Amino acid sequence: MLNWRVAETAREVAGLGTVTGDRAEAPTSELLGLMGARMNFERNAEIFGEEEPADYLYKVLSGAVRICKLMSDGRRQIGAFYLPGDVFGMEPGEVHRFAAEAIADSSILIVKRSAFIIAARRNSGMVAELWTETMTHLQQAQEHMLVLGRKNAQERIATFLLEMARRLSKQGAVELPMPRQDIADYLGLTIETVSRTLTQLERDGVIAMPASRRIVLRNQTTLDRLNDTLAA
Repeated sequence: MLNWRVAETAREVAGLGTVTGDRAEAPTSELLGLMGARMNFERNAEIFGEEEPADYLYKVLSGAVRICKLMSDGRRQIGAFYLPGDVFGMEPGEVHRFAAEAIADSSILIVKRSAFIIAARRNSGMVAELWTETMTHLQQAQEHMLVLGRKNAQERIATFLLEMARRLSKQGAVELPMPRQDIADYLGLTIETVSRTLTQLERDGVIAMPASRRIVLRNQTTLDRLNDTLAA
């Protein structure tokens, strides 16, 4: 999600978490599970809509989620993908600026925002985890801005594949949870450009595609070079 000011929410919660002292605290994942409710969403189902009240926090238990905004001319921009273990729905204001949709059949933990803030008063571990999650989102948003603004199609695809491999903790091969249209809307490309670029990378021996969503990373050096173009 392209929420440059999401750190404000983390600072708000961080200010509440300083009263805990050194007492033992339960793991954050365990506390979230006790506070929240697990809900299942079918593929393409809306989790929350744009401009709806931001009353809850969400954690992906299985599946994948896209955060997106529909433009007035019908174009769609995907701001972020959330994978198992990711927390999303944090907002600096009272409403969501993007909509959230399940990419595939997904299981989501839903936690009342007010309950989370109250619990954070007693558990500094929750504050630390939220802060880390927020900084990760901010870094991803900044990197995404550079990808959209300065990289060509081949460089964008290479950066995306490396990002997915890192986040899915996969080496050598990646099973993408999202279709190519989602990739196109995330990278600011057309689906034809995404398909053409992937095919060219396969012809060049950089990747292999044994299936439409299974990508084998065959030449890590070339992908790293394409990814690091801006740093060169």
